[in-house]
Parts: sequence; C-alpha cells; structure tokens
Amino acid sequence: MRFDQQVAIVTGAQTGIGRAIAERLASEGAAVVLADVVDAEPVAEQIRTTGARALAVRTDVSDEASVANMVEQTVQAFGRVDILVNNAAIAATIELRPFEQISVAEWRRMQDVNAMGPFLCIRAVALHMRAQQQGRIVNITSGTAFKGAPFMLEYVASKGALMTMTRSLARELGKDFITVNAVSPGYTLSEGNLANKEFLATYREAAIQTRAVPRDGWPVDIVGAVAFLASSDASFISGQILAVDGGSVYH
Repeated sequence: MRFDQQVAIVTGAQTGIGRAIAERLASEGAAVVLADVVDAEPVAEQIRTTGARALAVRTDVSDEASVANMVEQTVQAFGRVDILVNNAAIAATIELRPFEQISVAEWRRMQDVNAMGPFLCIRAVALHMRAQQQGRIVNITSGTAFKGAPFMLEYVASKGALMTMTRSLARELGKDFITVNAVSPGYTLSEGNLANKEFLATYREAAIQTRAVPRDGWPVDIVGAVAFLASSDASFISGQILAVDGGSVYH
C-alpha cells in the first residue's frame, strides 16, 4: 500500500491506459480522481467496491475553468493532491492522412488537448504540491515522438511537445521536491485502438516487428512504470522519459 493516504488525479481515466492506471494506484492505497470528458462514474463505482476511495469528475483538460474545477473538487473531497497522471489525449480517433491534408482546426484541437491540457493540469496542481513540498507528475507521451510516424503529424508533434515540457518542468519544480517524468508507451491495444481498424491494420504487426519482446502491448503493461514513477521509490528521478514498448526504442 505504497500510496496510502495519497491522492492521485488521472486524466482520461474512463477507459484504456488511464483506467488501468487509476485502478492500479487505487489498489495500492491511493484515493483516485478519475477525470474525463465523458462520465467515468461507473469506473469510480467499480473502484469503490474494492474499498478504495474514488471520485469521478467530468473534465475537459483543454478548458482552464474545467481543469480548475477538477482540482477544486479533488481538494474538497480528499484534502490534497499528491500525484497527477496526464493521460488524457486525442489518439485512437485520429484519421491517418498526409500532413498537408491536416486542417488548421484539427492541428489546434490536437495541441489543445494533448499539449495545452497537461500544461493546464500541471499549473493547477502545482500550487498544492508546492505547499506540501512534495508531488509526483507523470506524463503519458508516445514512442512516435522518438522515431516519428507517417500520416499522424499533429499527434506526434503534440507528444513531442509533452516530452520537452516534462524536462523543462522538472527543472522548475524540482526545488519544491516535485518530480516530473514521462512514460512513453509503444502502440498499445487499448479499447480505442482496438476499435480503430485502420490503426490495427497499419501499426499492430509493424510495431511488433520492431520490438525486442515481440508481442502486443496492453494497458496493463504500462501501469507498473507509472506506479513506480509516482512512488517514493522514484523520489530522486526527474526529467526522465521511460519507454515502455517492448524494447522498440532505445534512447
């Protein structure tokens, strides 16, 4: 129970990797806030049946007021914020296309959610973590930002931005004993990716062929790394990007 008496916010927690992370942190004692643009209350209810504390908050991470409300409700319910996992992102719904066919509106929406969203969330929790002189921030990035990927430039650029934010914010927040790290999954068979047949046909087998461990990646494969970086075991680790992709990327 290494997260006993701690409070974790997980964005994009209604399904996929975010849900798996929230369930893992709760299983190790954390009170978890499941923040998602859709209703995550059924997931929160399921977590509460295990005896853990859980709260679902509808949150649009690209909206400043919505993020402020998320943190306010967290503090009202549980009194503090110890862990933030920035998982919410536009990913599985991307339509693969050449970069010159990406509209300005699509580009802006991707950056608003995938890059602006983590910025707003970190800014909102930083006040509380600084007051506590302790905090763990874990950003979920993507292996595509290490090696590139065709026909999804808006996504790759947003995840590259989040990687550089991770390193810069580690420098700013470290003096307050707040660590900022990232986990970079490879192609993962979340519910969203399983439903996107174009993604499956384009990337599933190709991803396996690049891996030292030649198998599919699943949400459960990601949660151990996130839990480690969120724990006291990682108190002297900051500004790092940990690839969890079966050995596809070395950096």
